[in-house]
Amino acid sequence: MKFSVKAVLFDLDGTLIDSAPDLGAAADKMRTDRGLHPLPLSDYRPYAGAGARGMLGVAFGMTPDHPEFSARREEFFQNYEQSMLASTHAFPGVQQLVGDLVDLGLAWGVVTNKSMRFAGPLTREMPLFASAATVVGGDSTPHAKPHPAPLLEAARQLGMAPADCVYVGDDERDIVAGRAAGMATVAATYGYLGQRSDWQAWGADAQIDAPLGLLALIRLATAPKN
Repeated sequence: MKFSVKAVLFDLDGTLIDSAPDLGAAADKMRTDRGLHPLPLSDYRPYAGAGARGMLGVAFGMTPDHPEFSARREEFFQNYEQSMLASTHAFPGVQQLVGDLVDLGLAWGVVTNKSMRFAGPLTREMPLFASAATVVGGDSTPHAKPHPAPLLEAARQLGMAPADCVYVGDDERDIVAGRAAGMATVAATYGYLGQRSDWQAWGADAQIDAPLGLLALIRLATAPKN
């Protein structure tokens, strides 16, 4: 497989960072505040990529059409806002990955469905993101993924043609958005949904089972033909 790459864009939760411990803790505090028994992180982890909807679904079996969903969601947001950097960390290999991308002269950035209320402070506080050229949140454009608008906005901010960008994510909506934006797509199967979903049906151009696998993929895809 050959593709052009001048920039690499990443999903955030489940692709670059493991935020499941803090997301799960924010939801579980709501349970214990109500006298309910705590749930293990393993219950929350597979749904961390779905944000408040996923966490409230695990904690209370609550769906967005529940009459109390909006109030509980804001309570969850406030809990998470107070501790979103307590245990969140980059996946192994991610720090080296972004450093190597910079060394290769490739721009990189983040396109996430996390609202900028959280994505902004998080990426400002974590040293990992010091070299990120753009951060586009779920509310940065009128549409969130799987709509291509956030990815197209990131490419615009980078001054890159979408066809020169690669998008990496651990959810089917990432691949759908990337394909719709005209970008090469890579499924991160080490993420929250990769191992539990039929990622082969997502239609990604390639897949990686560890962050550093992306470097080998990029070198192979961009190597000159003999």
